[in-house]
Amino acid sequence: MAVFPPTSTASGPTTAERIRSACARGGGAMLAVEGLDPVATPVHQLLDDGSFAITVPTNGPLAGMVVDSGAAGVQAVLEMTDYAPLPLREPVRSLVWIRGRVHCVPDAEVAEMLDLIATVDPNPALLQVNSGEGARSALMRLEIESVVVADSTGAESVGLGVLLQARPDPFCAMESCWLQHMESAHQDVVERLATRLPVTMRRGRVRPLGLDRYGVQLRVEDEDGDHDVRLPFAKPVDDVTGLSQAIRVLMGCPFINGLRARRLEHPGG
Repeated sequence: MAVFPPTSTASGPTTAERIRSACARGGGAMLAVEGLDPVATPVHQLLDDGSFAITVPTNGPLAGMVVDSGAAGVQAVLEMTDYAPLPLREPVRSLVWIRGRVHCVPDAEVAEMLDLIATVDPNPALLQVNSGEGARSALMRLEIESVVVADSTGAESVGLGVLLQARPDPFCAMESCWLQHMESAHQDVVERLATRLPVTMRRGRVRPLGLDRYGVQLRVEDEDGDHDVRLPFAKPVDDVTGLSQAIRVLMGCPFINGLRARRLEHPGG
C-alpha cells in the first residue's frame, strides 16, 4: 500500500485500531478447529476481559467437542474477514486471525453475557442463544493467545493489552454507507481525489476503498493488478464536520462550507 503523507504525526490507524474496527464492523467470521470443517460464528464480540464471546451451532460437532473437553477447552482459530462495501475485483480488505482455546460458558452466566454483548452490539443472532432445550446456537468464550492481521501491506501481530486499549474508528459504523454513496453519487469526489495519485497509477479504475479518521483509501484496478493507496489527512479528525472538511482539503476544494460539504455529510442528499 502506498502512502503519500502531508505533515502529519499519524498517517493511518495502528494495527490494534484496524483490528478493533474490523471487529466492530461485524464482517464474516469463521471458527476453525483441527479435524472439523470451519463453522460460521455470527456473534464474535471482544470482551473487556480480553476474550471473545462467540456462538456456534448447538447441534454441530464443534459444540460437542468443546463440551467434552471440559476445563481444558479446544484449540481454535477465529478468522474475521473485513470486506469492502463495494463490489471490487478483490473485495477482502483484511483478515484477522485470533488463536486461542474455546470454552463453554456456564448456563448460569449465559443470560448476563448476552446482555453485556447486546449493549455493545444488539445482534439478532443473540436471540438464537439460550440455556435451555431448543437453543440453535451455543454461547462460548475464546481465550485469546495471539492476534494477527493481514492486508495488502503484509501481516502483523498485536499484543492483547494493546488491543484492549485501542478503540474502533469513530466512523467505522458509517463507512459503508459513505463509500457506497461516494461511488454512486459523487464520482466527481473520487476523480478529484484521484488527482493526488502518481500519474502512472491513474490508468486504471479508481474506487473508494476505505475511510477513517486518518484519511481515505483508494483502490486502483488496472491490467497489472490492484493497488491500494492511502491519502492521509493533515491531522486525524474526530467528528463528521472535521471529516468533511478534511476530505475537501484532499480534493483541493476551496469552498470549505459550501453546498457540496453538506451533501457529503448527509449521504441521502
